[in-house]
Amino acid sequence: IVLYNNLVNLRNECDRAFSNIDVLLRQRTDELANLVEVVKAYMVHERETLRDVAQARAAAEAARTPAEAERAAGMVAGAMGSLFALAESYPDLAASSSFRMLQKRITGIENEIADRREFFNQAVTAWNTRVEQFPDALIAGPFLKGRRRPLLKLAGIGPVKVDLAA
Repeated sequence: IVLYNNLVNLRNECDRAFSNIDVLLRQRTDELANLVEVVKAYMVHERETLRDVAQARAAAEAARTPAEAERAAGMVAGAMGSLFALAESYPDLAASSSFRMLQKRITGIENEIADRREFFNQAVTAWNTRVEQFPDALIAGPFLKGRRRPLLKLAGIGPVKVDLAA
């Protein structure tokens, strides 16, 4: 019973850690929507970039599993990178207080995601270790569908570096 309960606690810790990341990923996606609204007025000729942003947002909103969230996070990071890079071509946009505020909030969210990813990966590593060790493996497999869980990489998550002094 003790082994089973410990494994349940580890499984729940993995789920909770991912849920914490998912909340931040959704906040970042919401900020991306706000960023698009600020950018639209300046970038009337950048339809392709705005379309890519819309596709990335749709993928992020549809993501339900860590693997889907990881793919969508990569798309969102790419879309944001494109938006921030294009902002350099629009000095009025780069200088706007709304744009700068959104950029700061997004950078803060990405830093929090990176921190929480570390906790998620620690929880997953603890789970993966336990479900492969004796005697836990005897209980984890048949009773908890104890399979290894993948670590979360979330490529592209981190501070966005853009020179807004131009």
